[in-house]
Amino acid sequence: MHTEFMKGVIVPILTPIDEEERIDEAKLREQVDYVIEGGVLGILAFGSNGEFYVIEEDEMKRGLKIMEDQAAGRVPVYFGIGAISTKKCCRLAKMALENGAAGISILQPMFLKPTEAELFLHFKTIAESVPELPVLLYNNPGRVGYTMSANLVERLAHEVENIVGMKDTSGDITQTAEFIRRNRDVDFKVFGGKDTLLYASLCHGAVGGVCTAANFMPELITDVYNKFVAGDLAGSLEAQFKLNPVRLSMDGASFPVAAKDMANLRRREIGFPYKPNLATPEGPVLDRIKKEMKSAGLI
Repeated sequence: MHTEFMKGVIVPILTPIDEEERIDEAKLREQVDYVIEGGVLGILAFGSNGEFYVIEEDEMKRGLKIMEDQAAGRVPVYFGIGAISTKKCCRLAKMALENGAAGISILQPMFLKPTEAELFLHFKTIAESVPELPVLLYNNPGRVGYTMSANLVERLAHEVENIVGMKDTSGDITQTAEFIRRNRDVDFKVFGGKDTLLYASLCHGAVGGVCTAANFMPELITDVYNKFVAGDLAGSLEAQFKLNPVRLSMDGASFPVAAKDMANLRRREIGFPYKPNLATPEGPVLDRIKKEMKSAGLI
């Protein structure tokens, strides 16, 4: 299976919405152009910061088609799946295939605490429902409450042909390195999932990162990647250090509203989050975000 296109900074693109919480097509098209012009090498539709958990399936289909049309082959568009039931995940995977997604990313089921045997069957069943489509696993223990083990990922990488990579948002660089080390014989594509660890992930052999920061400061996060692959390691590290205070300032806000807050501060006019979330109010959290963005020359 061809996977050479899987590299670089992939953005879990924000989902702009109108007052009725319908996807705002014009603003979504603008956001697609913005991130591509900012240097990303891929777009992930309906990732965590795309607020997948509150979007109905028909809206996901409409949004994916808009992104595909606007990207127009300039970068691959991946589709994020975060449903709990295996059956629903298979349905979404088939929808993504039918609508031109370059690949899918599957989050481990939230709320549940599955055994490794259950997780293996879950991911295997979804991948085998779309055998022609590249599949990325998505390990996000901070959101689902448990992590994928290196043993599980190794089995999936070696036994399921179209499971070709993953995004690791554990924040544990040793775990990220183990996912890479144990599967390098099958050219398994590992993406870092923490913006603040992109440089470290690349040093251990990651092919790129799935980075929220690319929604509102693509020039900074892609600079980390571009300088690294060009061999300018010192420059890449400095770019990482420039980015980190901005990215860390997001942590005081409720998830995932800070990404839209920061895009709006850069005059992206991306709109509000889906309710029950609200924009970050005036106060110390927003003050810190503004301070770090000003220090980095973003506003």
